[in-house]
Amino acid sequence: MNALDEKEILDNLSKIPKWVYKNGSLERKIEFSKYIESIEFIYKIAIIAEKQDHHPKLTSDYKSLFIQLTTHDVRGVSQKDFQLAKAIDAIEL
Repeated sequence: MNALDEKEILDNLSKIPKWVYKNGSLERKIEFSKYIESIEFIYKIAIIAEKQDHHPKLTSDYKSLFIQLTTHDVRGVSQKDFQLAKAIDAIEL
């Protein structure tokens, strides 16, 4: 597995419109109406991440969740990040 170059990353972003490429990672912020909903969503992400053996950086701040995806082994964004982003997007809010 290799890190994607910036053109490849930008080309793939059209497949995950809720995400942005910023600071060398794929990023998404999600707002919830209740704190517990954000924590439940984190749990759902954790289950998927374990199955994919690919673990995102998750930052919870009351009713919002900030997600950052990078592949540490390649020191950049890889196809693994896009696969996890798509799986996260498929989780029902």
